[in-house]
Amino acid sequence: MSLYTLQRETGHALYRQIARHLERDVLNQYAPGDMLPSENEMADRFGVNRHTLRRAIDLLVADGLLERQHGRGVFVINNQIDYPLSSDTRFTENLTAMGASTGGRVVRKQVLPAIERVAERLSIEVGEPVIWIESVRTVDDSPFCVISHFLPEARFAKVRDEYEGGSLHGFLAEHYGYSLKRVQSLVTAMLPQGDDAGLLAMPRTQPVLRVKSTNVHERDLTPLEYVITRFRADRIQLCINP
Repeated sequence: MSLYTLQRETGHALYRQIARHLERDVLNQYAPGDMLPSENEMADRFGVNRHTLRRAIDLLVADGLLERQHGRGVFVINNQIDYPLSSDTRFTENLTAMGASTGGRVVRKQVLPAIERVAERLSIEVGEPVIWIESVRTVDDSPFCVISHFLPEARFAKVRDEYEGGSLHGFLAEHYGYSLKRVQSLVTAMLPQGDDAGLLAMPRTQPVLRVKSTNVHERDLTPLEYVITRFRADRIQLCINP
């Protein structure tokens, strides 16, 4: 980035002028995944304080051009991923096949009484205990989605006691011999709820794509998992295959 002269007497807010300059620079000089200079360096180049510079960056974050990664800096948003939404349920394998690196962590795991919606999807009684696992998945080291898994505790004691992260469906295949397939998905655009915005490192004013899915045993079609996934809408295109 070069030094810029801002128009200070025109009535146009400085942070909006900076945002326009940054947008042009990002589009012409940077590639998806590139890191921008530090806020201090950019503020010096524009001759403004960090507060004004941050307001400019906030505009481009809200527009889906940039993202802040905690403890690392400001990055150009990666290109959207065409994510297949089909009967295949394997998150890690699907993205690895596209050449992406995946990761994740378990945010919380606990046993809860099933509410009506969860009980209906799992074909169990309201109040029966279910294992709730909340995880954040990353693609190429950036937050990609938050996933809430619900599984009947009566069938999955090993999940409750031993699962600590990684591919949940890989865990089920290894310890139970189960292979799951998706039989229904409901997709909704919405603003992030709860702590999703923080987990996904995105503004609360930017939408997520929420996908509610029911996964069943591949052979006998017994419902085994109800899943609510919230994807960063700026990072994904859902490819729905029949």
